[in-house]
Amino acid sequence: MIHTQPNTKVNLLGLPLEKMEAFFLELGEKRFRASQVLKWIHHYGVSDFDAMTNLGKPLRERLKLIAEIRAPEVVFESHSEDGTRKWVIKLDGGSCVETVLIPEGNRATLCVSSQIGCALDCSFCSTGKQGFNRNLSAAEIIGQVWIASKTLSKGHGLNDRSVSNVVLMGMGEPLLNFDNVVDALNLMMQDLGYGISKRRVTLSTAGVVPGIDQLREVTDVALAISLHAPNNALRNELVPINKKYPIEELLAACHRYLQVLGDKRVITIEYILIDAVNDQPEHARELADLLHDLPCKINLIPFNPIPNSDYRRSPRNSVAAFQSILNKAGYVSTVRKTRGDDIDAACGQLAGDVMDRTRRSSRYISLSQH
Repeated sequence: MIHTQPNTKVNLLGLPLEKMEAFFLELGEKRFRASQVLKWIHHYGVSDFDAMTNLGKPLRERLKLIAEIRAPEVVFESHSEDGTRKWVIKLDGGSCVETVLIPEGNRATLCVSSQIGCALDCSFCSTGKQGFNRNLSAAEIIGQVWIASKTLSKGHGLNDRSVSNVVLMGMGEPLLNFDNVVDALNLMMQDLGYGISKRRVTLSTAGVVPGIDQLREVTDVALAISLHAPNNALRNELVPINKKYPIEELLAACHRYLQVLGDKRVITIEYILIDAVNDQPEHARELADLLHDLPCKINLIPFNPIPNSDYRRSPRNSVAAFQSILNKAGYVSTVRKTRGDDIDAACGQLAGDVMDRTRRSSRYISLSQH
């Protein structure tokens, strides 16, 4: 059942098929109305009920009274020299998040945010230094896909599937906003939504073990793990949530997740390389030993500079040596090309404009002044 506060409208943008059907059934309408409205919203980018010509006028008038199709507001758009686009999106309450589109040949990968700020405070990530404000609604998450698709379609309709891949690797930890993220994931993959293959929708987590176990009960999207260290001592420093869910528990959860995937799918291990911190040959060998029984591919990510950080990007020869050790150990390891760093859109650089409820941002400002 769809509940709303008095004097508020239901935002249909964030409802996957099952919830859209429940909405129309509650109105006393036929179930097929959900399919009609979903197509208008996600295939054609329509937000005006009057434009939905296969709905009767009485229904359109009723919908205008109780519902809306409202995407977040784009307040700034920037373009990188390499073709990357970044949208700064203003949300209810005044805070902003960032969404990044990365074109690569025939692919267009959209990096989507799931929270305003982040509570996890990973040491290499600009988002974490902004502190945390709130979770995004399902409409605010899928709204980022809607905005990017509508922008790229240039008025020709969203069903051209201009966004081919989606990664939940933007601002926030997706598994700490579980229900809204799952609704948005469903819309991304449903034919009446964006019809993106489960292999092309990737959720990245810093290691929320209960969330991984919960996720495998409801979906089989691709899973990426922000690992960044081959042992608990180092990962405790880089990814503080490791103190609650250490590497052994995290990898066990990955094995459990793989059991529901089948068909030779693998986990993506993300590893940001930081000069003289986690990029030495002994780290590479330790990582190879750690992952020996986990079906995975390893994505090496050169560190991207963020404000008030002493971390430096690993030299190219260190990156090459690290990758070589992994490849010789039998892993498929790739080095992610840095994209969009000239517009602060590269991995780890997304910050937005967060009304911080954790007061973490003021702490970092204070530290940077000494």
